[in-house]
Amino acid sequence: MTSVKPGPDFGLTKFADPLRVPPVLRPHSWGELAHVTVRVRRAQVRLHSQLPPTMVWAFDGHFPGPTFEVRRGQRLRVSWTNDIEDGPFPLTAVMVPLAEAPSNSPGYDPATAKIIDGVAELPAWVAVHLHGAKTGGGNDGWPHNAVLRGDSQLAEYPNDQQATALWYHDHAMNITRWNVMTGLTGMYIIRDGEEDALGLPRGRHEIPLIICDRNLDTDQAGELTGGLLYKVGVVPNPDPNAEPVAVAFSGPFTLVNDVIWPHLEVEARWYRFRMLNTSNARFFQFDLLDADGNSQRDAIRQIGTDGGLLPKPVPLPAAGLILAPTERADVLVDFSAFRGQRLRLTNTAADAAPEPDVMEFRVRDHAAHDHFVLPEMLSTSYFRVEHGSTLPDDHDHKWVALAPPGTSGDGHPQLWELAEITDPAQIPAPPPGKTAVDGVIQVKDPSGKVRTFRRVAKDFDETTTFFIDEGRWAVWNFLHLPDVVLSHPMHIHLTEFQALSRDIYDGQGFNVAEGGTVLTPTPIPVTYQRAGVLDENEKGWKDTIRVNAGELVSVAGRFIGASGNFVYHCHILDHEDEGMMRPFVVVPGQVRKFGHVASGGIHQHGG
Repeated sequence: MTSVKPGPDFGLTKFADPLRVPPVLRPHSWGELAHVTVRVRRAQVRLHSQLPPTMVWAFDGHFPGPTFEVRRGQRLRVSWTNDIEDGPFPLTAVMVPLAEAPSNSPGYDPATAKIIDGVAELPAWVAVHLHGAKTGGGNDGWPHNAVLRGDSQLAEYPNDQQATALWYHDHAMNITRWNVMTGLTGMYIIRDGEEDALGLPRGRHEIPLIICDRNLDTDQAGELTGGLLYKVGVVPNPDPNAEPVAVAFSGPFTLVNDVIWPHLEVEARWYRFRMLNTSNARFFQFDLLDADGNSQRDAIRQIGTDGGLLPKPVPLPAAGLILAPTERADVLVDFSAFRGQRLRLTNTAADAAPEPDVMEFRVRDHAAHDHFVLPEMLSTSYFRVEHGSTLPDDHDHKWVALAPPGTSGDGHPQLWELAEITDPAQIPAPPPGKTAVDGVIQVKDPSGKVRTFRRVAKDFDETTTFFIDEGRWAVWNFLHLPDVVLSHPMHIHLTEFQALSRDIYDGQGFNVAEGGTVLTPTPIPVTYQRAGVLDENEKGWKDTIRVNAGELVSVAGRFIGASGNFVYHCHILDHEDEGMMRPFVVVPGQVRKFGHVASGGIHQHGG
């Protein structure tokens, strides 16, 4: 039902409840290998003191799950055990007409909504992925290797990477968007000596902020029930015989550590916050506001990104700190100038939830004993990856196009793996009456050279075309074809990478209906316009990069220390489940040279 109380808070009091901090799990080992068991089970949690309890699936019964803390090089084996008791799937999934009832509101009207077939009958089938971990393919949570109740997924994590905050979450094929929404998330922190030497705030002054959005169901009287609701707005499909096109999920309630709009009492001193966006699709653009609505972001310094420490602290960008789904930010906040005040962490993005505030900080009205001094330099091991210097000349190139909804009549955004056509005689001609060839695009680069690419795969189960030698560097080029709205956070498993460039391209030559750039009568390639800007906080080690509409974003990472089958995908979970995910393979080069590539497969070595 939709007759909830009016207002952006829908009847819930903001900042009524204290922030909860997930329990910490510090595995110990009496030998070379620590081993822990984490059980996934049903749990009842209260997301707000004015709500009834909410049924979730949770790691060890906690939503979010326990925060792992390990040391670099401390090898850990985890048995992710599925102990979810029999019962209904813990959320209701519906589609509603976008024009009549926006998805960003609680409840639904049975007269206009359609229950999404099959979700209520889903079994407890889960696969755990440690996001950002350098670990072998057998430990990575391959989406098809999910386990049913009573079984365990055994994974081993070497943890041989710099200090950083990773996170773990469900990755089951086709249903990640719903499994994650049930509560299957948690943080995983790696520490090392380089970080220790900085004397950063620790203990109660270092706090994870695991942020997400959710929607809640209502009863016949319009009262919030606390039940999780996956409600998406839909628009007609270009193909009248196909299902309507669903807009990615967004919810009206913002949770931090499983509490809706919490507050946190802090001392007038420095704090360290490990920020993580676990939303299905919502982007946050964070700012810190005082009681008068003035920005106090100058009190914040970012010291780390997805993959670890930055070389030095950086202020937040002028527009605020943007975190796409799965991105992390390691930030320090100095509350010393705000004694007795209340500050709000808020989302200033244009498409923020109806209530944009995220949480409140209540600064105690007395001085605090704090000897921390913000260091001028942070990571001495950091180096900037650049062509011609730190990036080896001998490296691979992978080309991926991100096509908008409606391309070739498909209602969902698409992910295309590309191979270059180097012989002009091999460029296909458009069919009669057409101007483009489905899956063929031309790109004019900054030098004016026109390169022609053909699509070699787009569906997950098509032939694998991306192979990388273990230990080798690869540059991934993500070209976002024209779109007026979408930004795709692209995540590559196994590697940490750095953004090399963010360039702006004119994609007007891409014929969405025909699925390619115009080839006749006069070719109109996707054309370079200008260099974009990488913010200072984008130059750190990352595992996810935002690719905005009309951009070509290039990243470089080394695939070292592990091998096997992995995936890369858009981390808008709705897009991932709808097909924006593809596999790739990492093997020792000495082995791969003896391999056979099936028809249509391409090794794409170098170039």
